[in-house]
Amino acid sequence: MVTVFTPTYNRAYIIDKLYKSLLAQTDKNFEWVVVDDGSTDNTEKYFKEILEQNSPFSITYVRQSNGGKHRAINRGVQLARGELFFIVDSDDYLLEDAIEKLIQWCNGLDNSKKWAGVSGARGYSSERCVGGVFDGAQYIDAKNSQRSKYNLYGDKAEAYFTEILKKYPFPEFDGENFITEEVVWNAIALDGYYLRWYKDIIYICDYLEDGLTKSGNEKNIKNPQGVLYWAKLQMRVFSNNTKKKLRAVNTYYESVQNKKSIKEAASDLGVSKTYVRLAKFVARIYRLLNKSRG
Repeated sequence: MVTVFTPTYNRAYIIDKLYKSLLAQTDKNFEWVVVDDGSTDNTEKYFKEILEQNSPFSITYVRQSNGGKHRAINRGVQLARGELFFIVDSDDYLLEDAIEKLIQWCNGLDNSKKWAGVSGARGYSSERCVGGVFDGAQYIDAKNSQRSKYNLYGDKAEAYFTEILKKYPFPEFDGENFITEEVVWNAIALDGYYLRWYKDIIYICDYLEDGLTKSGNEKNIKNPQGVLYWAKLQMRVFSNNTKKKLRAVNTYYESVQNKKSIKEAASDLGVSKTYVRLAKFVARIYRLLNKSRG
């Protein structure tokens, strides 16, 4: 029913915590697919050892040359046999009823919408949620592009239908190892697909210093083609949201400002030079306001 997918890079020191949480699941109707993105630590040795054990669920482990999380996801989707594809990072773990709840939620979907999947919440603990949570209802039906409308801020625990993800692979640019997952989630939303979002915490996360979340603007500078792809998609998905459009334009410009002029960046984005300057100005004001509040 579920493919738990884990992309990993040099996380042999911590991934056993995830494995133990999978062993503790109340519903074992899942497989674990792991794509090792060129680790140089003992990750391969670790999986060789657990593959020799009798696990209560199927484990698939493959290695590939280092190419970034998005390439690992593309590979994982092709290997997946589950109906749902649930990405769980190697430094995180699941609460014991996570798989059980995903299956229950999936079985509860009706025919009222085009469904991309279901989602629970992530937590810093079983009691403290990451980001925002909607009030009142047990769940909310919304596209990924409508998250701000329902206070669905921060990382969530989405499980997408595998067949959907096969139709929306991540773009891969030569020489670049990062592109935000948002490009796929919003492309799916743009085509009218919804998720059913639950507020139950099923996934515990830890934002480590060696993780993508804390790598900041550095990853954008190293991956400008991916940032451009994201920015242009943002302007399409949020065509009526000036704030998001300006943020997208400025994010791209900041990733290439040491290599390209405002005119060149504007041309890449299909906007005017004035719009890029406005995006820069607004971003500067936001930074000053945040600094004064801090």
